[in-house]
Amino acid sequence: MHQRKSKKILIYFLLFLIVGSINNIKFNKINISNISNIKIIGLGKVNNNFLLKKIKGLKLENIFFINENDISYIIESNSLVEKYDIFKIYPSSLYINIQKTKFLARINQNGKNLIVGSNGKFSNNKINNDNLPFIFGNPQIKEFLKFKEIIDNSKIEYKEIKNIYYFSTGRWDLELNNDIIIKLPEKNIEESLKLVFEFLSNNEITRLKVIDARIKNQIIVNG
Repeated sequence: MHQRKSKKILIYFLLFLIVGSINNIKFNKINISNISNIKIIGLGKVNNNFLLKKIKGLKLENIFFINENDISYIIESNSLVEKYDIFKIYPSSLYINIQKTKFLARINQNGKNLIVGSNGKFSNNKINNDNLPFIFGNPQIKEFLKFKEIIDNSKIEYKEIKNIYYFSTGRWDLELNNDIIIKLPEKNIEESLKLVFEFLSNNEITRLKVIDARIKNQIIVNG
């Protein structure tokens, strides 16, 4: 009886070795290809190729072991990127879809004319953006984005704004394309913009130069 059990154990052990050897042979024959194709869209040909070159510089190996943090760092360091998605296409391709930031305004920082993006970053973009309003002063970019959102929620058209003035007190003025200056308070900007819009809609503004809405529920004009 003991000899039969010993024989069975020996047979199972030999089968285990054989099956294990076969599996190992098959595994060694599996070809895990290195990444051979990377496609980037969303930023235009020049900027797509610039990012592609930097990502290829990572010398990515097979798709199972890539470090997405390294790729994300390169993408997010580009000031033109608003959002992005990285897709792995097996066995050896990457597809990167980028949403480009929206250009909102121009500003001078340390002697350089820059573009403010909706992603909260400055871009040194050489494309002609003279149609964007120019920001005078030195606001934090978060402050500007918050102010821009207030304008967008009002009935004042952002495209009608030529210049934006920021004061160290946290107050803003607007200059429209028709050269009218709107003086806004530090607080309750929403209510003031509503009052200004109603005034502009119901009054002749041919010779108007300044609309002062700094006092609550009042409009003071200077012709």
